[in-house]
Amino acid sequence: MAGLILVRDVMSKDVKVVRLDCSVKEVVATMNKFNIGSIVVVQGDRPVGVISERDILRRVVEPCLAPETLTAKQVMTSPVVTINETASIDEAAKLMAKKKVRKIPVMNKQKLVGIVTFTDIVARVLAMFSIVDELMKT
Repeated sequence: MAGLILVRDVMSKDVKVVRLDCSVKEVVATMNKFNIGSIVVVQGDRPVGVISERDILRRVVEPCLAPETLTAKQVMTSPVVTINETASIDEAAKLMAKKKVRKIPVMNKQKLVGIVTFTDIVARVLAMFSIVDELMKT
C-alpha cells in the first residue's frame, strides 16, 4: 500500500538551502529562523551536502569550535543522498535505512524540488493504518 505513495506526496516543498561558503553561525540562524532541523547545502543549484542539528553538535559544539569561523562545507554531511520525486516512499525508506540518513533532498531531473524525512514517511504510513483501522470497524 505504501508503495503507491510517491515521495512528492509527502515531501516538504519549501526547502531551505545555504551555500558552501556560508558560515555555520549563519546556517544555525537560518535553521532557527525557519524552525527546521536540517538544511541543504548547494553549489549553484545542485545539492552537495546536508547539515543537521546532529552535525552541528558533533562537529562544532562538542569540539568547542567557533561557528563564525567555520563554513557549511566544513560541517556538512557529504556526499549527499538524493531521490527522485517519483520514487515511492517504500524506496525512500529503504534508501534511508541503507545509507543511514533521516533526510533526503528530492530531485526532479537536476532540480531540487523538496526534502523528505523519516518523520514524513512515518506520519503517512500511520495515517494509512488509521484509515484501514476505521474501514475494518465498519
